Amino acid sequence: MKIYMITDLEGAAMVSRFDQTRDEATPESKAQAMKLLTAEVNAAVDGILEAAPVAEVIVWDGHGNGGIDVMEFHPKAKLIARGPIKPPYFLDNTFDAVFFIGQHAMAGTKDAPLAHTYSSKTVEYYKLNGQVVGEFGARAYMAGSFGVPVVFISGDDKAVAEAKTFVPNIFGAVVKQGLGLELALHLSPNAAQELIRKTAAEAIRNMHSVKPITLDPPCEQEIRLKEGMSIEHYLRSGAKKIDARTVVFKSNTICDLHI
Repeated sequence: MKIYMITDLEGAAMVSRFDQTRDEATPESKAQAMKLLTAEVNAAVDGILEAAPVAEVIVWDGHGNGGIDVMEFHPKAKLIARGPIKPPYFLDNTFDAVFFIGQHAMAGTKDAPLAHTYSSKTVEYYKLNGQVVGEFGARAYMAGSFGVPVVFISGDDKAVAEAKTFVPNIFGAVVKQGLGLELALHLSPNAAQELIRKTAAEAIRNMHSVKPITLDPPCEQEIRLKEGMSIEHYLRSGAKKIDARTVVFKSNTICDLHI
């Protein structure tokens, strides 16, 4: 068995402020957030191996400026660390399932801690074939293009609820309740990790109950930016201008889009 794990930093328990996650975060707060996320990743790996002892687990650090504490990383997993990379991030049809750890909700979600879509500073929304998506939805469709189901997500309650709108049977571990953009009611780290471990094992044991989701080609991606943000770099990479803040990409392959 081969499992692909996508991580992000904003969805871990005890992480709910942008000054814990962004480039300008203090070294101490960012380092603590990375330790919290890495412990949750390790808990998920433990759950996977509990249910499937010979599973191969490949983890991609999906947080923009890095979210994994490599010195604390699980000894039985492998890591795709931060570096130049593009979709599909070495995910392919040899994998049996995808896990999301530390996931946040899409931009604009009410009371969702650290909610954003790819860039918390620039992006107002993404749409795929007319459907509003966040990072979970876009990458779940990416996985589905290889026939790989997304079977597990951990994060805040809004992120898990969002995931269930795309993958109703997904196994979700809610580690905090969103109270605002930078406010949440958290489980303790130990409680969050134990919930993730148990739910990850359950997801592996029941993974065949979860089906891949797919986006019918041709694929159209609409990206709208926040006020004052430039669309020029999108236009240079082949987008069509809709208005001063909105562009559209079209492709027969979802992995050619900005996902």
